[in-house]
Amino acid sequence: MPVTRRRRSARATVSVTVLATVSAALAVALSAGPAGADETTPPDQGLQLTVSGSGNTWMRGVRLNCPDTQGRHPHATAACDALTWARGDMDALPGEPRNCTKQYDPVTVTATGSWRGGPVNWRKEYANACMMDSATGPVFRF
Repeated sequence: MPVTRRRRSARATVSVTVLATVSAALAVALSAGPAGADETTPPDQGLQLTVSGSGNTWMRGVRLNCPDTQGRHPHATAACDALTWARGDMDALPGEPRNCTKQYDPVTVTATGSWRGGPVNWRKEYANACMMDSATGPVFRF
């Protein structure tokens, strides 16, 4: 059966309509995000916390979101409470003061990301892990 001009234009119209419908459905699906995603929490909210040894001989890190619904930080509730008390100022953390030895085995801690909508880019070196824990409390205890 030969294809007439009328049939060809009808096929083209149907193809364009189907393509537009599929494109619109795909755009809606992509903008919706993954199922079960918390739409009230922006993806960049939270802090990436790291602790590293002298000369970066070792490093560990964790992501802290408050509230910590995913359980990434082992002391999330206490860490979030300390950050709230300090109003996000890492230098004002209440810590848990105690006596530490004077042994020099430096550790470096960093916090990057955002806290309550404000950017955070903080780094500090402590003489040893005890002094770091004493100054920062549960925030870097992971």
